[in-house]
Amino acid sequence: MSANVTVRGSDDVTASETAAVGQDRIPGIGGGRTVAVVGTGTMGQGIAQVALVAGHPVRLYDSAPGRAAEAVAALTARLDRLVEKGRLDAAAREAAVGRLHAAEDPAELADAALVIEAIVEDLSVKRRLFADLEKIVGDDTVLATNTSSLSVTAIAGGLRLPGRFVGLHFFNPAPLLPLVEVVSGFATDPDVATRAYETVKGWGKTPVRCADTPGFIVNRVARPFYAEALRVFEEGGADPATIDAALRECGGFRMGPFELTDLIGQDVNEAVTRSVWDSFHQDPKFTPSLAQRRLVESGRLGRKSGHGWFSYAEGAERPEPHTAPPAEAPERIAVRGDLGPAEPLIGLFEEAGIKVRRRSGEGYVQLPGGARLGLADGETAIEYYGEEIIYFDLALDYARATRIVLATGEHTSAESLAEAVGLFQALGKQVSVIGDVPGMIVARTVAMLADLAADAVARGVATAEDVDTAMRLGVNYPAGPLEWAGKVGHARVRDLLLELHTRYPTGRYAPSLATARRGYAEEGQDS
Repeated sequence: MSANVTVRGSDDVTASETAAVGQDRIPGIGGGRTVAVVGTGTMGQGIAQVALVAGHPVRLYDSAPGRAAEAVAALTARLDRLVEKGRLDAAAREAAVGRLHAAEDPAELADAALVIEAIVEDLSVKRRLFADLEKIVGDDTVLATNTSSLSVTAIAGGLRLPGRFVGLHFFNPAPLLPLVEVVSGFATDPDVATRAYETVKGWGKTPVRCADTPGFIVNRVARPFYAEALRVFEEGGADPATIDAALRECGGFRMGPFELTDLIGQDVNEAVTRSVWDSFHQDPKFTPSLAQRRLVESGRLGRKSGHGWFSYAEGAERPEPHTAPPAEAPERIAVRGDLGPAEPLIGLFEEAGIKVRRRSGEGYVQLPGGARLGLADGETAIEYYGEEIIYFDLALDYARATRIVLATGEHTSAESLAEAVGLFQALGKQVSVIGDVPGMIVARTVAMLADLAADAVARGVATAEDVDTAMRLGVNYPAGPLEWAGKVGHARVRDLLLELHTRYPTGRYAPSLATARRGYAEEGQDS
């Protein structure tokens, strides 16, 4: 499962793909060699289109009679639309159609250099398919699965030559989205993984290498984006519209988790979360949400059912995020110590005409009324008896953020909150006030994403560069989790998780050894 937000149709191809048409040779598997795709659903057709416009002869096969021929007709229509849009010239279209064939019998795939499977996500069905294919194709044929949730090792387990088996996880829509996870099973020959990597790279894609682990890179590392939003909602910290707005307008994510899971399908998203959780022996870091389970049980699956977290009925109005009313900005503030990743706010305050005095301290803004305004650190405002504490959330870029999120405790007066609201409104920001939730919204989400990313790298799942690339391209994150953690500070990420772990002692927020090591190494460099 993967979901991405795009502005172009799924028929589109990238410039690099279009330029690849007519190449005689492509790194990895030669451009003149046949690529077979088994399964003619949306993903199968998309993969076939990618291989086709890259210059390969393509054979489509489906076990259902007539489906392959229907897929060929559908792909031909897609190529016609590309010509109409000026993305493919007529000659290239004619050549591509000439290379596209429907196979009515698996025996017609015998000369394929690469076979990619895109059928139902059922381990036993996939194993039977590849056992049958192995009897048909040559020993040098690369066999690949597009699975997003099953073990590549398990699928290949019954093969005579499991070394030539690899995972090629494309993202939907395959012709448009650049990322492909190249997954090596336990028995995959390194040379085969390299051939597969170079092949999809030659198709204009951006491949990343990955070990065979539950969720691979994207579906493993992305879980906190959904899970932390659901946790804040379940704790009564904020409503779905406000949480979505915080992650979009403050965090820089393209969509919020509630609107995104409505688009994906609540049943699909919850199933992937549960699959990863089960695969990791119910590790608390991946625990599914009871609120989402109830949504699925009620049949509110999102856009496809007309109702999920939000209603999609005709004329239905989308709930607005909580936005504080206008408040007067303070004329002056005192900044005590270094604000860390929020330090750019100082210049923004000064540009807005607010007088800023720098003083020594532990890293917070002191408001005229005496309240302390600090960056979310995993603690809660109510813990500071006798003090007025207001937290503000982490932002990807405070200058470009259009919304700032605040959290207050029971001891915070309306007057102090108004000063904090007015301070950020003076920067042209909308302000949302949420409950006193540890780590707030963006900060805890980014910390958890960074922790799972660091742990994946330490366990040899993928390199740090490939993890960040996968998360930027696979799910459109505004920055790779490790890149963002580097800007925030690995020690700050570690400390925030430790504070969360103190308040939720279940193991969910305990920083991984990899995150702890990155934090201590950073402190050692700074000392």
